[in-house]
Amino acid sequence: MSNSFILLMTLLAPVLALFIIVFIPREETKMIKIVAAIGTFAALALSVFLFFAYDKSVGGLQFTMTIPWIRDIGVNLGLGVDGISLPMLLLTNLIGFTAVYSSWNIDKRVKDFFVLLLILITGVMGTFIATDLFIFFLCYEIVVIPIYIMVIIWGSTKRVSKEYAGMKLTIYLLIGSAFMLVAMVALYLNASHQLAVLGQGPTFMFAELAQLQYDPSFQIIVFGLFLFGFGSLISMFPFHSWSPDGYAGAPTAVSMIHAGVLKKIGGYGLIRLGVLVLPLGGRFWAPIIAVLAIINILYAAFIAMAQKDLKYVVGYSSVSHMGNVLLAIAALNITSINGAVAMMFAHGVMAALFFSMIGFIYEKTHTRNIGDLGGLAHQMPRLATGFMIAGMAGLGLPGTVNFIAEFTIFNGVAKVMPVQAILGIVGIIFTAVYTLRVIANVLFGPRRAEWDHLKDIRGPELVPVVVLVFVIFATGIFPNTLFHLIDSGVYTSGLAKVLETVGQATIGGLF
Repeated sequence: MSNSFILLMTLLAPVLALFIIVFIPREETKMIKIVAAIGTFAALALSVFLFFAYDKSVGGLQFTMTIPWIRDIGVNLGLGVDGISLPMLLLTNLIGFTAVYSSWNIDKRVKDFFVLLLILITGVMGTFIATDLFIFFLCYEIVVIPIYIMVIIWGSTKRVSKEYAGMKLTIYLLIGSAFMLVAMVALYLNASHQLAVLGQGPTFMFAELAQLQYDPSFQIIVFGLFLFGFGSLISMFPFHSWSPDGYAGAPTAVSMIHAGVLKKIGGYGLIRLGVLVLPLGGRFWAPIIAVLAIINILYAAFIAMAQKDLKYVVGYSSVSHMGNVLLAIAALNITSINGAVAMMFAHGVMAALFFSMIGFIYEKTHTRNIGDLGGLAHQMPRLATGFMIAGMAGLGLPGTVNFIAEFTIFNGVAKVMPVQAILGIVGIIFTAVYTLRVIANVLFGPRRAEWDHLKDIRGPELVPVVVLVFVIFATGIFPNTLFHLIDSGVYTSGLAKVLETVGQATIGGLF
């Protein structure tokens, strides 16, 4: 079996499970959940195999598959992974697998829920392994549909209605995709013109688009469009307000996937399409991105300290952490980009664990209000352990992968933007304040008799804790497992050369 076929099977494993579920009677809810779990486990197992089978010494795109699809406009079913996309593929399937078990107690329209969840996981996977810009955009659009349906049917009505949350989330995602579409078409037409002069046909392939030379003014305009599109997705200020509301209204699985991997499409897109293909545009917009990133980090962290709803705390925390990724991208050097990719992976695992634990708390107590909780560690020590580890990872405790990622980011940023690096580090202090406050008020304090009837997580509910906690510490204690892969991707994708070149450019020299 070729490795390219294994990558295709990774993508299709949830789809196969989906088709099996279609033929299972609605009443067989346990069987539906088991099939969904098997499908996502297969995708996770194959992702782990690809992660360790990837040849770091060679680097570049591996496990590739290119099948012509729409020849007239140069669309190919192109799949492949490198050191940048492979960690995102593994992250997607880690969260997809644990999201199934975080939804194990779903009892409303179970068949519909897991069909939509598997579509969502497949769509997100497709964006990270697509090597064709058209396929990338198609997979992103596929993701939007199940999210809206899942929020308005299985979402929460606390603080905001699920209809409001679903509509707001979807509108922002669609506005972002509209900017992306305009930028994509402009890039395609420019590239097609250049290729026609060379006697070649049009293409949407990332690698071929990155090899062409674009006029600086064109790069600035198109990068700006991508920045609006991907910036909306990554919750860049001022396009961030949908994020906490969306998390609050979404069911647990959607919150996990949205915070864990869907946001990462924004950062991944800015690196893969923005910096690599349009580096001079990135250089022009970098100072603006840095300012907005600092606002993300400080403003969102400050707002998180005032929240009373657990999901809003983690929602604003997610916005703040994505500011670190944006700041790393703005620094435009090899160290910071390595840190950005690592941070996306680290934050994804941490956020998924946090939302999983909050989902279990809400399911058992029927409240997410911090003031209504307290002393839960007495009744639910296993849940408290998972919750506390998520919090410690979020504030960058040494030994967790989040610490290594943040350290790498600020090390890279300090080389070119020392003031911004200092301001970004201040955000860590705010993060510690709201995280420790939440842990103290929710888990500790005197035992409250009103919660003595609660049962600790057990059986299938333990899967998210075991899997995600293992990944947080395994990659934190052995960071080279992740960083060697990312470093290989940055160098062999051409990013390193691009970053060295663009670092020497001056703003005035772009016109």
